[in-house]
Order: sequence, then structure tokens, then C-alpha cells
Amino acid sequence: MFQRCRQWMLTVSSLVIMSSSVVASPFDQSLNYSLSLQAPALNKVVLDKAIAAMQCATSNGLTPSDRLAIIDFSKPSSEPRLWIFDLSKKRLLMEELVAHGQNSGDNFATEFSNIVGSHQSSIGLFRTQESYFGRHGYSLRLDGLEPGVNDKARERAIVIHAADYVDPEWVARQGRIGRSQGCPAVRPEIAQEVVDQLKGGQFMFSYFPDQDWLDNSAYLNCQPDRVASYIAPLRRADS
Repeated sequence: MFQRCRQWMLTVSSLVIMSSSVVASPFDQSLNYSLSLQAPALNKVVLDKAIAAMQCATSNGLTPSDRLAIIDFSKPSSEPRLWIFDLSKKRLLMEELVAHGQNSGDNFATEFSNIVGSHQSSIGLFRTQESYFGRHGYSLRLDGLEPGVNDKARERAIVIHAADYVDPEWVARQGRIGRSQGCPAVRPEIAQEVVDQLKGGQFMFSYFPDQDWLDNSAYLNCQPDRVASYIAPLRRADS
């Protein structure tokens, strides 16, 4: 009888510990699961990292967004590699081609930069800002949230804009779409929708398996003190 009672107590204790660990988990995995079902072509590792980076930012001071854009620069430019999600409805809104910078690579982007004039794309976590009309028409400004990685995006005029060279017919002719000067350019036919979906404080996450960034990103490794110091100037600007 004692042995049976002891076994029951151990089982209950194990269930309590398991339940506590679930409650203590800082992020809701149901979002990852729901979005992965919506976008089967999006690598789940990339999706998980995007959500983790976004949730690290919001848990340390940034206002949550309604939408999340993900670019997977490990995929070729000849394939759709931009996804835009509605986070509240857990729904995929768009899956599209997107350009990388001229000096980032040919069909595959392999080189990334935060340097003005580099004509390379940047990786990391971004916050979308205001829409505007410029030389590329209706466009969207981006602020990079990672010092040394993408925080010169505004200075570099890295924006979302329409480009004629983002065209599936280019893939048929030369095996890739055209390239930008570092901007995540999209097809003219859908540029307005992309800008309207993302303007005004949404998150954009650009991925590439750069080991140094993966190991040291304050958002990917969720280091609250570093993240809070990055976010503080943005919060002051918004107030």
C-alpha cells in the first residue's frame, strides 16, 4: 500500500513539474505552429527564429505589431522568399519574390552589410516605419534594430519599393530576378499592398545562416539588457 501511494505521489509531482515548465515558457508555441501550417514553403527554423526575435523585442519594450514579414535570404531570388503574416488571425497574407542587393550575390545572396554605399542587403530584425512617395513610387522606410548589423538602414535608404526587375520572366531568361542597391524590392503589381500591409510599426525579419550573427544577436539569444538598450532610443522617439 505504501509503495503504491509513494508511486502516486511521484507521478503527481512529475505532472506538477511538467505543468510548471509549460506555464513558465515565455512564448506561445501555438503561433509558430499555426503560421507554419499557413506557409509550408517557409523553413520552420527560420520561422521560429523570426518569432523568437520579435517576441524578445516586445517582451523588452517594443509595442507588439499586427503583422510580421519574413525574408529568407538562404533561398534563391528565383523563388518566393518573402512571407507576410497577420499575427492576430494567424494567417498568411502574401508569399512573394523579393530582391537582394547587387553586391550580395547573383541568384543566391551570400554577402551582407550595414555599410553605406555597399549595395548589399542587411539581415536581422527591422521595424517598419512611414510610407512615402519617392523615386520608386510608393515606398516604405525601415529602421534596423540590430546595432552593427542593420541599424544604418535608414541612413542607407534601405526601403521596400517596387521594381520592374522583380519579375518571374527574368527568371526564365537569366535564372534570377534583378537586384537592388540593397533594398528588399518587390513586384510593382503588389508593391502597394505590401507597403500598406507593413507600414506603421510592423516587424520584418531577414534571415541568413550567418554563424556570427546567429551566435551574437541580442534578439535571437534574447539578452534583455542589450535589447532594452537598443530599444530605448526608439521608445523615446515614439513618445
